[in-house]
This record gives sequence, C-alpha cells and structure tokens, in this order.
Amino acid sequence: MSAPTTTVLVFSHRPEVREAIITAIGRRPAPDLGRVTYVEAGTVADVISEVDAGRPDLLVLDGEAQPTGGMGVSRQLKNEIDDCPPVVVAVRRKDDRWLATWSQADAVLVHPLDPLAAAETVAEVLRTRGKPVPA
Repeated sequence: MSAPTTTVLVFSHRPEVREAIITAIGRRPAPDLGRVTYVEAGTVADVISEVDAGRPDLLVLDGEAQPTGGMGVSRQLKNEIDDCPPVVVAVRRKDDRWLATWSQADAVLVHPLDPLAAAETVAEVLRTRGKPVPA
C-alpha cells in the first residue's frame, strides 16, 4: 500500500505560471515527504471552493494573478478560514517579499523560480506548518 499524498493547490490565472510552479517544486519536494498531488486553480472562486472543501494541504498562490493577486487571496483566507492551510506566495521581485508579511503568507518564492529553493521552501512549510506525509 502506498503512502498518501500531500495535495498542493497552485493558483494563477496564467496556465504557464501554474506549470512553472509545479515544475519547480516537483512531485516530491524532499526525501522525507511523500509525493505531491497538484490541483490547479485559475480563479479565486476555484481556490475558495477547494479550501472550503478541505482538500489542499498547502496553497501556492501567484502574487501577480489577475484580477485578484495571490497576496490578497492569502490575506482573505488567513482572516476568514479558521483552519487555513499554509500559504506560499510567488512574487516577481525580491523587493515584494515585504508584502508577504501583509498577506500573512507562511513563505515566499521569487520568480524566476529556482527549483532547489522552491522545493526546499515548500518542504519546510509542510514540515513546520502543514500536514507532512511520511515517506
């Protein structure tokens, strides 16, 4: 019997950004964690529906998504959902990292995404704030 997977929701209005995030993080971000299954969301309504259903263990939100950016979505979810999954926000500029504090995100990724840094960041969030799945 295989180990259960961790579900990561990736939000961006642009499919190529979702693909870049998924590719950077990979199917197994760390040897001590189980495999990751991705759910893609192209709208804020999709994100809220998935979170309300309790499916994702972690959210990776595009800070540049249109019309509502991932930072605003993060802040909304953190303020409105009692047991909100951990959130990682992907931003375009290192200078935008300070906005993650406002958004209440648990971590930040900076484009262009470094696969090692992306996987390490997601693994750390899953270990410390999420529901890590044993290998």
